[in-house]
Amino acid sequence: MPLADDNTKRLYDDILVAIVSYVYEFEVRSDVAWRNAKVALLDALGCAIESLEISEECGLMLGPVWPGSGDVPNGFKLPGTRFQLDPIKGAFDMGAMIRYLDHNDAFPGSEWGHPSDNLGAILAVADCMSRASSSVPNATGPRATIQTVLIAMIKAYEIQGCFQIKNAFNKVGLDHTILVKIASTTVVSWMLGLTTQQALSALSHAWMDGHPLRVYRQSPNAGPRKGWAAGDACMRAVHLALLARAEQPGAPTVLTQPKWGFYDVMFKGQSFQLPRPFGTWVMENIIFKVNTAEGHGMTGVEAALLISQELRERNLSPEQDIAHIQVRTQAAGMTIINKQGPLHNAADRDHCMQYMIAVVLLKGTMIVTSDYQNDSEWANSTTVEQLRTKIDMVEDPAFTNDYHDQDKRKVANALLVTLKDGTKLPEVVVDYPLGHPKREDTVQAVKQKTCHNLGLRFSQGQVDDIIRTTEDREFLDMPVSKFVDMFTQ
Repeated sequence: MPLADDNTKRLYDDILVAIVSYVYEFEVRSDVAWRNAKVALLDALGCAIESLEISEECGLMLGPVWPGSGDVPNGFKLPGTRFQLDPIKGAFDMGAMIRYLDHNDAFPGSEWGHPSDNLGAILAVADCMSRASSSVPNATGPRATIQTVLIAMIKAYEIQGCFQIKNAFNKVGLDHTILVKIASTTVVSWMLGLTTQQALSALSHAWMDGHPLRVYRQSPNAGPRKGWAAGDACMRAVHLALLARAEQPGAPTVLTQPKWGFYDVMFKGQSFQLPRPFGTWVMENIIFKVNTAEGHGMTGVEAALLISQELRERNLSPEQDIAHIQVRTQAAGMTIINKQGPLHNAADRDHCMQYMIAVVLLKGTMIVTSDYQNDSEWANSTTVEQLRTKIDMVEDPAFTNDYHDQDKRKVANALLVTLKDGTKLPEVVVDYPLGHPKREDTVQAVKQKTCHNLGLRFSQGQVDDIIRTTEDREFLDMPVSKFVDMFTQ
């Protein structure tokens, strides 16, 4: 592919060239990646329906930005609603719905992120293309089929995940959704039939764009913006790709330009590390969030559930008999979900390990989405707050090392309970959460999660029809609009 901008004859930064070359040239051949992409597509749609059904505050953001503009010809039919939106607002809404309740898939590394966030941009654009057919100038682009959606997902996952392995945007105060914008901009450019030069331009704009501060994920400012940050990234990605299609030129040295480039301005003068070539590895190793717990705490809540069962077998109660709980966790867990003091909203609670553990111990069952909401019996429970004060977290360097080891990729937590009489219960260690690729029960568990979430808004017959459709051998050739129509009301 060309390496230089036609207008300036300047070479684009190597990483931009590598990203665009991968998206435009790499052929997906991995059976595991294809399988996981279909599972991820359904899982993300299920998460979107769950958000729509459970979160009123998410629902308030959806739909046209101005009254009367919610029925766009050839627009994106937002799943679970009656809205038909332009691709930019559609990308925001879809991305926000998928991400809002923190229940979609995840990928760990120096940066933790959620690659299915990218589906907001991918599905909105693909559906609009499918409905518009020949009226959209994308003659050089791929057909608007499910196969195209899955290819775009696999490649977006790979771009985001490979960056996450070694590049900690959180350490410079930036939110990981910058990578959603980068990945989505590139795959959407490919889907729209942009030339590689136009794709390079769009991608350079994504890097030079304003980038979100991580402040909305950290106490005391954690709030619902962390639920729609992915939608914002998807919206920006679609807009930038459309601007590049309109021949807006790029910035070839957007990363490396001394003083003004991304590295010097935003990344403390460091350059990115990409420890593996782009392929299909991330989709093959994605972690599905079967339980509604922040990713670094998923094994913690599983351990808490085992402890709650032992307490009941001993006729002990968490609130009366526990004196102290020590949690051994990874460094990322210490940074992201170790919280003391008041929790102000659902977004604050679902990023608090102590809250999640306390609720599981008191319920005696797994924590669910509704347990984080403001109207939950646990949200203002003095018993939860008292139990939280008894929980201390410490980093275990071995857990951190195993977390970053690309062969192990553990997300371990260990809980040690001390009773008021001084007795220590056997420490419970869980290395891999349900949903991890190393767990044999993952795919079936994700399917059950999907069916449950879709059943919140659709009949059992509709859910069965959706599942059967994805298992049909003709599914890959299905027009995207026909598939999306299965999720509209």
